[in-house]
Amino acid sequence: LILPGAVSVYNSIICKTAIEGMPDSLMESAYIDGANDLVILFRIVAPLIKPTLAVLLLYYGVGHWNSWFNASIFLQDRSLYPLQLILRDILIQNDSSQMNRSDLENNMAIYKDLIKYCTTVIATLPILCIYPFVQKYFVKGVMIGSVKG
Repeated sequence: LILPGAVSVYNSIICKTAIEGMPDSLMESAYIDGANDLVILFRIVAPLIKPTLAVLLLYYGVGHWNSWFNASIFLQDRSLYPLQLILRDILIQNDSSQMNRSDLENNMAIYKDLIKYCTTVIATLPILCIYPFVQKYFVKGVMIGSVKG
């Protein structure tokens, strides 16, 4: 059930391009030395496309972390809501409460902005914590599909 959702055509093309960018001599020499296809995959191909895999993992992680739409459709019990849907509800309630403001509520506008900023920080903090660990692979992996001159 996970595999069809995890593989997209675009990401498959990126991985295929990364594998095709490797020198053929590496795989030919491994065949001559007696390596089978699985050994070549796990000992030669996987380490060489590690930057591409790190970038795709980061993209999937961010996409999964920011997914709130399916939960909003299928979940009825608010205790089961994911964090992103709860933060979205907080932001919507905050915006709708600003429509009819009195003088007292104008003084509370500072706190409403603070709520917006806090929800933004909470939503981005996990990704910002993961990014430094894959940053060294990020530039290489993104440049794989670029135009080379």
